[in-house]
Order: sequence, then structure tokens, then C-alpha cells
Amino acid sequence: MNDKQLVSQALAAVLDNALSIDDISNLLETPKKSEMGDLAFPAFSLAKTLRKAPQMIAADIAEKISSDGFEKVVATGPYVNFFLDKSATATAVLSEILSEGTAYATLEQTGENVAIDMSSPNIAKPFSIGHLRSTVIGDALAKIYQKIGYNPVKINHLGDWGKQFGMLIVAYKKYGNEAAIRQNPISELLKLYVQINAEAADDPTVDIEARDWFLKLENGDAEALALWQWFRDESLVEFDRIYTELGVEFDSMNGEAFYNDKMDEIIDILSEKGLLTESEGATVVELEGFENPALIKKSDGATLYITRDLAAALYRKRTYKFAKSLYVVGQEQSGHFKQLKAVLKKMDYDWSDDIYHVPFGLVTKEGKKLSTRKGNVILLEPTLHEAVKRAQAQIDAKNPDLPNKGAVAHAVGVGAIKFYDLKNERLNGYDFNLEEMVSFEGETGPYVQYAHARIQSILRKADFQPDAVVGKTLALTDDESWEIIKLLQAFPDIIARAARTFEPSAIAKYAINLAQAFNKYYAHTRILDENAEKDARLALAYATGIVLKESLRLLGVDAPEEM
Repeated sequence: MNDKQLVSQALAAVLDNALSIDDISNLLETPKKSEMGDLAFPAFSLAKTLRKAPQMIAADIAEKISSDGFEKVVATGPYVNFFLDKSATATAVLSEILSEGTAYATLEQTGENVAIDMSSPNIAKPFSIGHLRSTVIGDALAKIYQKIGYNPVKINHLGDWGKQFGMLIVAYKKYGNEAAIRQNPISELLKLYVQINAEAADDPTVDIEARDWFLKLENGDAEALALWQWFRDESLVEFDRIYTELGVEFDSMNGEAFYNDKMDEIIDILSEKGLLTESEGATVVELEGFENPALIKKSDGATLYITRDLAAALYRKRTYKFAKSLYVVGQEQSGHFKQLKAVLKKMDYDWSDDIYHVPFGLVTKEGKKLSTRKGNVILLEPTLHEAVKRAQAQIDAKNPDLPNKGAVAHAVGVGAIKFYDLKNERLNGYDFNLEEMVSFEGETGPYVQYAHARIQSILRKADFQPDAVVGKTLALTDDESWEIIKLLQAFPDIIARAARTFEPSAIAKYAINLAQAFNKYYAHTRILDENAEKDARLALAYATGIVLKESLRLLGVDAPEEM
């Protein structure tokens, strides 16, 4: 039983059903100062029901509460402040983690699927830092949902269809060199894409020509399809190499092109339900409360993103029978997903309520927006290699005799980039700074990894065996160990909050706080000294190491045993 459950049950026992246990739990607060207690219950919500001043209600509750599990319970103004029994709580929390190991806070499988649309880079364009956010946020959410009992289905909805391929075909036919592309596919295709977009800015006929080629592609033109397939195949070779570097895998690589033969059914359903109307030659669905209708087909008959996304949503519901369907896509697409849900709702699909857009902010460089079209990008693969190189240099300086230095440097360098992205709240963008990311100091991935590695070193020196202390009283009552115990106890709630809010940053920030709390404890406590608390101190170190490792795993970051 965690601290919130303990306090909630104690309060429910004296409130005579005035509030449910869930309501009580939701009202509980953590005091800003530890001397005010570990949890506080505000009595304001009961004032109207009980017709008493909150201060009087708080005093009455404090007097009636059983002292079981608490050092003391006191009323402070309108709050009831609970001070947990440190010794009992430390023993309970540490014993649970020692017994369960990395399974701590794992829930049983529900059997329900969560579809996660993530990564989704555009074919024939290099994989840039801009694609990193969707990839690592989606991967972390998959691991978090698996931890709380769901079955994640990771879908890489590749950008392998659309007018940009018409644009690229035009560019290839105008300036392309087959030999150069075969030798260096992605960089050559990027040059073509940038060149044709620059030309299109001054010449509107380029855009018309690109639309014509995309229409040919949709209609199965042999030349258009052959070029598209070639561009796609070359791109996937590079993408697979980068996903391997990141340690990210997918359950489905069905991109936009996969739904090309599934859109007719969507249009038929919309037509049968009388939802289609014509507007300026285009086919649309009118939506109440929206400035513009949902554009289903352009006047030339070409389909749009929303047509394919409607087909994808229906396919995913039929195939995966999802309990939730998440779209980890930049916040600039929020209008699109509102329209998508609104159209599905008009099609009488109530499961549209289970679709969630998980938006995120932009990555900038020196405050400037990145753009593939303008050739202003930070390529991910060389960036990963540079991060590993920098991590290697720091390891060489700090621990030149470290075994498996290459593998550790890779875990630290790649982990640093992923962690830095995930520690930022999704909707906040951030400015890319590789030096800051790979630093072993500050609120970084390497800092958390180093705290974990330090703990493993302590445990090796002590030859600590967790089974040997299970069942013992592991009483720790000093303030610094108590801060760690409270953080360890909070881990299940942090995971639940990260899942509920689609916010992996909750776990990244938690990991930083836990690493900082342990480092503070380590600086002031001689863990390996022979004394009455030695077993408890080592158990605390072991439990902290377990939870740091699991926190990093949920973020897709490795935790080396040595650094």
C-alpha cells in the first residue's frame, strides 16, 4: 500500500462516506516544506457539507485519525497534515522493490491494444532531428503503456505518398543523375528536392507539373510507380540503419501508400451517409464549429492526408481493436486531427473518442526553425555519431581502463540525445545543443546513467545480495534517505501520470530528482561502513539503482553497469 492509499483509507474511516476514497486521494497534496508533513488533506471541500469552518473540520479529523502507520497527524489551519512512520514505510518500500526488482510498478496485462502512430519520416528525405521527437516520444509511450498492462502496437506511418513525390519526380526528370543517386541516394534526392522547391517559388508551372505527376502515381502510371518504389527502397535502407542506432523497432511499417486502395471504401461510406458535398469543384465534409470543411478530394480527383488518415483509422480499429489510438505528431497538425475525429464521429464511429493527438513542440537550432525544403536541417545519423564520439572522449578522460568502452560510449551518447528530448514537456520545443546534452553534469541522461553506475560500483564492493536482507527491518529515518524513500514510493504514480497525460517527461524529471537525491545522500553517508544501518543503506542503494534503471528503460535509454 502506498502513502496515498494509507492516508486515503485512514481519512475515509473517519469521514462517514462524505467523500469516496478516490475523491480523497485526488484532493491530497504534498506540502511544500517537509516539516509540514508528507501529505496534507485540505478540509475546504467538506465545509459546505458539514457546515463548519475548514479549520474546525481539520481539527476534528486529526483528533479522530488512527495513528497506525503514522508518526503523527496534526491539524494546521484548514489542513490535516500526515507524517508517515519512516521506519515502517522504508521497510515496506525497500522490501517490495527488493522482491520485485525491475518488475516493480508493473501491472498485469489487460489484453487491450494501444495503437501508436509515431516517427513517420518522409521518404526520399534525410532523417533529421525534426523526426527524433515523434520517434522517441512514441517509443517511450509504448514502453510506459506496456508497463501499465497494455499491448502497444507501434506503427511507422511513413510519408511515402503525396504531392511531394510529384515534385521529386519532376526534379529527377529535370536534373537527376541516376548514377549519383545510386551512389549516395538520400543526399542526392535532398539536393533535388531543395532545388525544385526553390524553382517552384518563382515558377507556378512547376507546382502544376508536380500535381500532374502525383495524379499519375495515384492512377498507377508505370514510370511514376517505378521511380516512387526506387526512392522508397533507398530511403528505407537509411531509416533502418538509424532505427537500429536508436534501438527502436516497429510492429507495422504501413505508410500512406498502403491506404491508396482503401480510400474508395471511405468515400463510399461518406457518400452513403449523405456526408459529402461539393465546394468549388472539390468534395468535402461540412463540419460544425470548424472554419473550413474537411477536404476529401481535390477538384482534380487527388486525395488528401485526411482521406488516407480516415482509411488508416478504420483499418487500425478493425485490425488492432484498439482501446486507444495515439498519433504522436507535431502540434502544427492539431487542426487536422480535430477534423479527423469530427469526420469519424459524423460517420457514427463512437471509437473516435478513443483517438488522441499527442502533439509536441519544435526543435530549433540557435532559435531558428529547421526546414528540409529550404535545406536547413540537422541530420540525425551524423549527430548520433558525434554524440557517441563526445561520450567516448569523456569516458577516456574519466575511466580509461573501462571495459567495453565503445558499447558504453554508444549507450551514453545516443541515450543523451533521447533523454534530453524526453525531459522537455512535449508541448515545449527546445533548442538543439549537443554539448549540453552529452554533459555528465546537470539535468542530463549521462548524469542519471552515472548515478546508476555509481550505485552498481557500491553494490559490487559490498557484494550485496538482495535476497539476504528481504524480510529484515530496513529502518532509515534520516531526512536524506527519507527523501529517497518517498521518491521510490512515488514511482508507480509517476508512471500512471505519464501514461494518463502522454508525458514521458514526467519520468525523465523523476529520474533526475531521484539521481540528485541519491547523490546528496551518498555525499553525506558512508554506505559501506560497518554499522547497524549498513543493510538498510545498501538496500536503499539497490532499490534506487533498480528504479533508475527502469526509469531509463521506459525512456528507451540504456543504463550501463560501469562508466
